[in-house]
Amino acid sequence: MSKDKVQIFDTTLRDGEQVPGCKLNTAQKIVIAKRLDELGVDIIEAGFPVSSPGDFKSVEEISKVVKNATVCGLTRAVKKDIEVAAQALKYAKKPRIHTGIGTSDSHIAYKFNSTREQIIERAVDAVKYAKTFVEDVEFYAEDAGRTDNEFLARVCEAVIKAGATVLNIPDTTGYCLPEDYGAKIKYLKENVKGIDNAILSCHCHNDLGLATANSIAGVINGARQIECTINGIGERAGNTALEEVVMVLKQHPALNLDTGINTKLLYSTSQLVIENMGIYVQPNKAIIGANAFAHSSGIHQDGMIKNRETYEIMNPEDVGVNESAIVLTARSGRAALAYRAKKVGYELTKIQLDKVYVEFLNFADNKKEINNNDIHTIIKSSNLDNSIPA
Repeated sequence: MSKDKVQIFDTTLRDGEQVPGCKLNTAQKIVIAKRLDELGVDIIEAGFPVSSPGDFKSVEEISKVVKNATVCGLTRAVKKDIEVAAQALKYAKKPRIHTGIGTSDSHIAYKFNSTREQIIERAVDAVKYAKTFVEDVEFYAEDAGRTDNEFLARVCEAVIKAGATVLNIPDTTGYCLPEDYGAKIKYLKENVKGIDNAILSCHCHNDLGLATANSIAGVINGARQIECTINGIGERAGNTALEEVVMVLKQHPALNLDTGINTKLLYSTSQLVIENMGIYVQPNKAIIGANAFAHSSGIHQDGMIKNRETYEIMNPEDVGVNESAIVLTARSGRAALAYRAKKVGYELTKIQLDKVYVEFLNFADNKKEINNNDIHTIIKSSNLDNSIPA
């Protein structure tokens, strides 16, 4: 059975860049955009063209160099925004305008001082106007996570009729639980007339640490696009992490969903974004963190040495990491010490290992991590005979 395709919509260059201190210049954006295209993302949201001359230029230049992906520009439900986005996207092989408006009662009352009927009217007008410039129009219902499902379905039905090709259902504040977000997508699939004429898209924020879980719940319930960023960067606690949703779907073939992403480029792409944005990920970050494939506990290390799959569900090479790391600390056991000693040229007998291990523990209690040079020092300090090859 062929797998259903889940499109990957990368917004590293738009939503991801909204992190304070992460502003990129056009040249940096082009470098990242080219890599995202090589990675295999389906849509690159290149920026918010009306927001500044620099953003307009970046979207325009990215449109010229992207060969395979759709290039997308964000707008509000404002005619001027849409006109400027269309101009910035004029060189794109596959342009998309991403327009929308808030739909929750909170947004309607306090952000727009409006009514539900007026919001639907503005949404429809924006989609119809965008459609005069490009065929591919995505509509976002901002704060959909806190929008009443019945009203949200009315909005979706209206914009599909107006020509929207993609419906973005954002959990803008990261409030939803996976069960609730999945149920929202399911409700729309079952209750929106014409829903088969559009793709439902998940755009989840990570305020409660649930962005990945919510996005996966969304595609399980019928969404076929995930909006995400490299390293999960984005405003506040960030966005759905591209590398996480891609590998969740890859490691769970029973879901019968595929992204088409070249996962072997995930780690190097993560590093490229880190270098250009200057925002480092925590060491325990899933998939691409420094410790994602590192093992320091003696029990784990022993299991890993015997069979990698004992403690790893992914092959590090699948995400572009050369190999798992056996990290020597005071928690490491004899198996790990022997393994690392052999890596640097020492074939220890059991008796020799027992003696070296005592010295190793004394050394390790005073140092967070033992490196290869330390191993040489430890073995020399153990006063073993000269039969150990060095």
